[in-house]
Amino acid sequence: MSTSPAPQFLADSPFRRLARSLDALPNRFPPADDESDLRLLAKIFTPEEAALAADLLPEMETPAQIAARLGRAPQEIIPILKEMSQKGLISIGKTVEGRLGFSLMPFVVGIYEAQIGRLDAEMAQLYEAYYKKAFGSALRVKPQVHRVIPVGESIKNDMEVQPFESVSGLIEQAQSWGVIDCICRVQKALVGEACQHPVDVCMILSAKPDAFSAGGFVQPLTRDGAYQTLRRAAQAGLVHCVSNNQREISYICNCCTCSCGVLRGMADLGIANVVAHSAFINRVDEALCIACGDCISACPFGALTLENSAEVLEMRCAGCGVCVAVCPQGALALERRPGEMVPPETEEDWRAARQAARAA
Repeated sequence: MSTSPAPQFLADSPFRRLARSLDALPNRFPPADDESDLRLLAKIFTPEEAALAADLLPEMETPAQIAARLGRAPQEIIPILKEMSQKGLISIGKTVEGRLGFSLMPFVVGIYEAQIGRLDAEMAQLYEAYYKKAFGSALRVKPQVHRVIPVGESIKNDMEVQPFESVSGLIEQAQSWGVIDCICRVQKALVGEACQHPVDVCMILSAKPDAFSAGGFVQPLTRDGAYQTLRRAAQAGLVHCVSNNQREISYICNCCTCSCGVLRGMADLGIANVVAHSAFINRVDEALCIACGDCISACPFGALTLENSAEVLEMRCAGCGVCVAVCPQGALALERRPGEMVPPETEEDWRAARQAARAA
């Protein structure tokens, strides 16, 4: 005997419409045949919020433009839009004319990460169910969402490095620095699968001075504090990951394969190239290597094997430099990877490349 779907998940439900809108974005929000995607959205959004978000565009619009397009009064939707932006459900910013605007925010990276202050055991379980059922489809599209940046100490001092290839370059370009708890590790802990890596290492960057001084869930850092956070992450064997573009990078995730929603796609979902490799690759100096095996256990990507000395599996090496930092003999070093490894210049270029890949 078949059963009817829950009323909120009928064909015209706001959650189903929102799911379609989110999946149309370059980042994607793949549908799940068990409706785990809709149950997750229903936990995060009210029906009224979902209905309005589903009608927003990816481009910034003023409240007056949104209201005119939807046939609603501006004074009716302005309070809702502002509250939704405060809850991390939609984006707030400036239109091309420089006026206050709102737009649809991707689910990842975007809506989900902004729920760190609201994440509870129920949301964590709903996300886990959706992740395992459908989220892998989003991780298989290229160019990838995340790009690896090497641990700073792993790159030779005499090597020319572009700012977008270096965590220190990103820190120096920023005017404000902040840190938040890693939602991936918090989520895994709430489903009873906590890993041992530090939680307070997800970094936010801004080109505006004092961008994080108003409070909220971002803890402001000084420039020195940002470097200290990076060092803690590197010492814990975490992989620096950023958005897969060159300009206006706004975050540095310090990721692990056991909890990170992107990197665990390798082990949990079997996606080999789940993250864009850095412009560097590991090389072994066989004369210095004593085959101690420290690098084997440290490598997050399983890119090293051990015979008489360590050997690099080039297709698996992401160029993160985590193994370099643990080698007691200094036998490992990153070199520039053969061939051109240049990410899209802007986020807009990345979106265009993703949409083209989806259409192919």
